[in-house]
Amino acid sequence: MCRHIAYVGESVALGELLVRPPHSLVRQSWEPRRQRYGTVNADGFGVGWYAEGDPAPGRYRRQGPIWGDETFTDLARVVRTTALLAAVRDATEAGADGEAAAAPYAAGRLLFSHNGAVKGWPASLAGPAAALPAEKLLSLAARNDSALVWALIRHRTDLGDDLPRAVAETVREVASAAPGSRLNLLLTDGATITATAWGDTLWYRTEPGRRTAVASEPYDDDPLWREVPDRTLLVATTSDVLLTPLKEPPA
Repeated sequence: MCRHIAYVGESVALGELLVRPPHSLVRQSWEPRRQRYGTVNADGFGVGWYAEGDPAPGRYRRQGPIWGDETFTDLARVVRTTALLAAVRDATEAGADGEAAAAPYAAGRLLFSHNGAVKGWPASLAGPAAALPAEKLLSLAARNDSALVWALIRHRTDLGDDLPRAVAETVREVASAAPGSRLNLLLTDGATITATAWGDTLWYRTEPGRRTAVASEPYDDDPLWREVPDRTLLVATTSDVLLTPLKEPPA
């Protein structure tokens, strides 16, 4: 399990979103308010952001808790961006992947995070994994369910699906293979945020034309925050938020 957040909009320091708010992602690492599974998110963290003139995002990830990392504190104070994705992690199972297992994962312009767990992993995803080319399986970012879900999304985009369709169909495929999974996915390319609410909380806050944030839970008590209904695909920019119901896979 984890808490995560994505943002697109006016240039801000990382800390304005991740540290300064009263219920920021840093505070959610030890005191989340709406986390349904797990209690402390101290098994790793990461932030990815976009710099002007560079098409690929930069990332900073570590294995330990975010609150004890002085380098992150410095980065959050001085680095500014118009888009970011950050997460704090509560590992479903102990593993040896270290910071490689910490979101966000990256490919080209895309950043990705998964809040949840695949039921029955890894046996439950043997079917979906069989459709992936061997080189994609061998190049998984980490040996966990999130990395495989990320590979399944990228496989669909490689075959021509746009990102919202690839995300929605991957959620349905995984939910069909592993009923009871929690699949809150969060992605951004630096201009658009794509997310799913499937088994856990998801919220968004938008000021049209200025900024939009999508997060596991609100970082403050501003009345602009809106909860996303469960079984929903969200696609958001600074000017618009589109919510589309996701149908349950057939039994």
